[in-house]
Amino acid sequence: MKKIILSGLTATLMMSASSVAYAVDLTIESWRNDDLAIWQDTILPAFHASHPDINVTFAPTAPAQYNAALNAKLEGGTAGDLITCRPFDSALDLYNKGQLAKLNGLPALDNFSDVAKSAWTTDDGSATFCVPMAAVIHGFIYNKDAFKELGLSEPETQAEFTAVLDAIKEDGNYIPMSMGTMDQWEAAAMGYQNIGPMYWKGEEGRLAIINGTAKLTDPEWVKPFEVLAQWGQYLGDGFEAQAYPDSQTLFTLGRAAIYPAGSWEITGFNNDADFELGAFRPPLPNAGDKCYINDHTDIAMGLNPASENAEAAKTFLDWMGTEEFAQLYSNALPGFFSLSKHAISLDDPLANEFISWRAECDSTIRSAAQILTRGGTPNLWSGMWTASANVINGTQTPSEAAAGLQSGLESWYEPQQK
Repeated sequence: MKKIILSGLTATLMMSASSVAYAVDLTIESWRNDDLAIWQDTILPAFHASHPDINVTFAPTAPAQYNAALNAKLEGGTAGDLITCRPFDSALDLYNKGQLAKLNGLPALDNFSDVAKSAWTTDDGSATFCVPMAAVIHGFIYNKDAFKELGLSEPETQAEFTAVLDAIKEDGNYIPMSMGTMDQWEAAAMGYQNIGPMYWKGEEGRLAIINGTAKLTDPEWVKPFEVLAQWGQYLGDGFEAQAYPDSQTLFTLGRAAIYPAGSWEITGFNNDADFELGAFRPPLPNAGDKCYINDHTDIAMGLNPASENAEAAKTFLDWMGTEEFAQLYSNALPGFFSLSKHAISLDDPLANEFISWRAECDSTIRSAAQILTRGGTPNLWSGMWTASANVINGTQTPSEAAAGLQSGLESWYEPQQK
């Protein structure tokens, strides 16, 4: 009897050992270290429930160290199986060096539009090398309590927006908008790129610059600078020395009524603000104009071609194209919206407001993100930082800012030299 029991126990242990031995372990490289708990507690348990033989570990690196650390790991052969991809040139550079695998034919990719995949596709469209995860949407977040107190409504046009800002300034209890120009990128990302697509007509204008059929000195590219030139009077005293965290704090403390924003602010603002939050999209230049939003591709996932578990990694990447993942990710990280074609429902009302604009407006991405940042000193994107900040500060006119950007682009970009 003892022999039978021991024999059965031995068989069970052998089966257990065999199961462990054949389970596949995957590691994800990422810069989103603040998302660790979300992956561990929400996303990966859902995958493991349907794929018990594939164990996935989320192993992030601090954002400022990610690029250098990832490059060292890839070159040293110690990088994880799955690589979180930044958009456009940084990921394209990894692909061109053979450090991201070509994913053409992966079923998951059928669930994403060409625009969604554009940040992780070669210039000629022949290869896609990361599965899109999420985008962030630009707009304006505002203090609903302040608006109610002052009897204000969400503006729909630029004229209405100016009237709202004037009313807040005249009342004097709130800074009309919380944004500084010290870090410069805010002026470009939450200023020029926020309102600009309404004037250059989104993808139409962006592609015209890439193709060389339009110039940054054309009226539709100068006009957003003219609007920005009016912002300085609404940003409060000392905005020129105000850093990004200062702007966030001023708003969440209730000292400013409006925050030029990206949807990535939602979680932090929900946690820190003790007033009701609202959001409105970038104002239309004129009533009845077509609506465009900056729906910027932000994050994706690729395959390390040196992975010894490529098939299991592709299984995970395919799962990332499902409605289940889109729903989980978008709700776990309000403000980071799935790029897939799946219709999803969101629990957060502010996130729902941002994503509703996709049904009302045409989406585009930041105009300098693709191709136009590869040459020149400074490149076009960092040039837009400086130009946008200078215009708001009043140290450069809109036409001077546009002319400087155009001159820089023409110095190296052949389609603009015609």
